[in-house]
Amino acid sequence: MLNITKDNFKKEVEEAEGLVVIDLWAEWCGPCRMLAPTLDELEAEYPEVKFGKINVDNEPELARLFKVQSIPFVALVKDNVFVDMSVGYVPKASISRLIEKYR
Repeated sequence: MLNITKDNFKKEVEEAEGLVVIDLWAEWCGPCRMLAPTLDELEAEYPEVKFGKINVDNEPELARLFKVQSIPFVALVKDNVFVDMSVGYVPKASISRLIEKYR
């Protein structure tokens, strides 16, 4: 999964065509670590969708951009428009439904 930082955000998210699924997480977050394998599986199942991760501790400006108040926070951005989100640990099917809605 692509590591998104303030340095590559414009190229990887703002200029991306189609859907980008972004996992906003932190190393100390247990639910974030539980969700990571699910997102890896979804990345394999949806090759046409770009997946990336933003470490909120390392990239606080990007966390503020998405108004993150709780993690894990999964943001869906389509053609540079923030279209939806999922907050907290959720089952794979929940995120899959969001991807299906916007891809």
